[in-house]
Amino acid sequence: MKTRFGLALALAAAITALASPPGANADDLLKLTIGQRGNWDTAITQLGAKAGIFKRNGIELDMVYTSGSGETLQPIIGGAVDLGLAVGTLGAIAAYAKGAPVRIIGAQATGAADYWYAKTSSPIKKLTDLTDKNTIAFSTNGSSTNSVVRAFIDEFKLKVRPMATGNPSSTLTAVMTGQVDVGWASPPFGLKEIEEGKTRIVARATDSALVRGQTIRVIVANADALARRKDAIARFMKAYRESIAYMYGDNPQVLKDYGEFAGVSEAVARRVRDDFFPKSLVDPDEIHGLDALMAEAVTLKFIAAPLTKEQVAELVQIVK
Repeated sequence: MKTRFGLALALAAAITALASPPGANADDLLKLTIGQRGNWDTAITQLGAKAGIFKRNGIELDMVYTSGSGETLQPIIGGAVDLGLAVGTLGAIAAYAKGAPVRIIGAQATGAADYWYAKTSSPIKKLTDLTDKNTIAFSTNGSSTNSVVRAFIDEFKLKVRPMATGNPSSTLTAVMTGQVDVGWASPPFGLKEIEEGKTRIVARATDSALVRGQTIRVIVANADALARRKDAIARFMKAYRESIAYMYGDNPQVLKDYGEFAGVSEAVARRVRDDFFPKSLVDPDEIHGLDALMAEAVTLKFIAAPLTKEQVAELVQIVK
C-alpha cells in the first residue's frame, strides 16, 4: 500500500512538472500597478490574461489599477509590487534620480491617444483660446498627461494654469462643475459625452510635435525584483508582446473582451483601437525622445541635471 501511494505521488508530481512551462514555479506570480483602468493601451495585460497568453508563458498576474503615475510608482519604490505600467517617463526619471529602485524595462506608449476637452457651453474651442484666467487638467505630477500639458504650454505659448485632477472620471466631474476649464481623458472615456453634445474636443496630445515622437509612458520594474526574477520578467515581456499581436490581429473576441472590460460596445471598442491607438503607439521595444524628455525634466526641476550615460544605462534596461 505504501509503495502504491508513493508511486501515485511520484506520478502526480511528474504530471505537474510536464504541465508547467519551462522555468515556471510558484514564484511566477507578478504583482502589477497599472495607471488608468479601461484605456486600450493599459488593457494589454488584462486582455492577454483573459486570452490565456500569460498563463502559457508561466506567468500569473495580480493587477491593481491606479489614478496616475504617482500612485503607480509608490508601490514599486516600496517593493510591494514588481512592475508598474503606464508610468510617466518624467516620473520614472525623477524617481531614479532621487535614488529610488526603479528601472525602465520597456516603452508603454510612444505618442498618446489622450485628448483635452471643454463643455460645449464654454467659449474655449481651441488651445489658443486659453488665457491666464483658465485652467487645464492633467492627472498627477510626473505623469504623461503632465508632460503633454507642458508641451502644449511651451509650443503654443500659453499662460494657462495646469491643475492636477486625478483620473478621467474625477476630471470630468471637475469640468462639468466648473472647477477646471479644460479636462483630459483617454478613449473610450468621454466619447459618450462628446456624442451627446455635452463636451467637445479642444486638443489631442498629438497636436504637440514633441509628444508625437516621444515615449511618454513606460513599463518599470522594482530594481530588486528585476535582479531576482529576471526570468519571470522576461517571460512577462514575451507574453506582453504576444498580447499586443493578439489585440491587433483579426480576432473579434478581443474587441468583445475589451468592450466588456471597458463597459463599451464592440463598435466603440473597434473605434477606440482603430482611430486612437495605432499599433506603433504600444511598441515596447524602444524608448524614443529620451534626450528631449531629460531636458524637460531639468526645466521642470524634476532632476537637477541630465542623467549621465552610465545612469541612463542603469535606468533603461529593455527586457527583450
